[in-house]
Amino acid sequence: MGSNILVTGGAGFIGSHTVVALSEAGFNPVIIDDFSNSNASVLAGLRDILGRDVPCYAEDCNQYNLLRKILHENRIEGVIHFAAYKAVGESMQEPLTYYRNNLGSLITLLDAMLAEGVSNLIFSSSCTVYGDPDTPPVTEETPIKPPASVYGNTKQIGEEIIRDVCQAKSLKAVSLRYFNPIGAHPSAAIGELPKGVPNNLVPYITQTAAGLRPELTIFGGDYPTPDGTCIRDYIHVMDLAEAHVSALRHTLSYPETRYYNTFNLGSGKGHSVMELVLLFEKISGLALPSRIGERRAGDVMAVWADVQKSANMLGWKTKRTLEEALQDAWRWQQKLNNL
Repeated sequence: MGSNILVTGGAGFIGSHTVVALSEAGFNPVIIDDFSNSNASVLAGLRDILGRDVPCYAEDCNQYNLLRKILHENRIEGVIHFAAYKAVGESMQEPLTYYRNNLGSLITLLDAMLAEGVSNLIFSSSCTVYGDPDTPPVTEETPIKPPASVYGNTKQIGEEIIRDVCQAKSLKAVSLRYFNPIGAHPSAAIGELPKGVPNNLVPYITQTAAGLRPELTIFGGDYPTPDGTCIRDYIHVMDLAEAHVSALRHTLSYPETRYYNTFNLGSGKGHSVMELVLLFEKISGLALPSRIGERRAGDVMAVWADVQKSANMLGWKTKRTLEEALQDAWRWQQKLNNL
């Protein structure tokens, strides 16, 4: 039997796809999710893909005694921690909400893990820790800058907390710095389910294509980039999910009792917002109504990953193309809207 792995925020976009990747790799995922930023319908989608129910606790990760109980009763050997608020714009308006939830839940989880002797942690971090880098691509040695958003700061402080705990206690942890996850499971059984107006580009594109949004607003067209729009590193969510499995195997097999490391997870290529929009139009055969809006607070101009360290140490690299990611995202949106 494979190890039992707790996935906090496991009903969310990246969390649910990671539950699939874990199951396919022989692990036994257990979900905890309060569904504040996800939907219970995801559990049915996971059942469709996996052919079985995944154990799920509909609870908040800020409850120490509950976390201890879940870790103990399920004999958890490792934790993948996704649960966090994640909207850059909202974080700038509600900083205390973000600090209280994102850092409070991490500290509570670490306390519970140490109390129960659970010594493997994969932390969902972000490329936002690099701030607005001078010269992309960024490596894991690129200087950490003051982040451009409160959300980014919660990830930066979260990494520091975990690093310090690993130096003092028996804990093996890895922080995975995501770039821009897009796409959906190719079955269209699960995908990205933003609540309200999407904060991420691809759901906004697909909702506009489906007629749910009157037009696509591109935040800023006057950046000093080839076409004036921001440049990002887009990665298929299933590639990202599989990276968590590689990282978990890495910590489970690591011989020392104290260990901490960071890894970039991206495709290693930068694409502009406008490039993505034009590629989606080509794939879907649709012309998207769009306009250039004001720049958005907290957005950086250009960032993409150097992924050599992930390839060397985790044996992981992306396998899926940008076209596949957009096709899967559009198939998911069409299913949601019965198109």
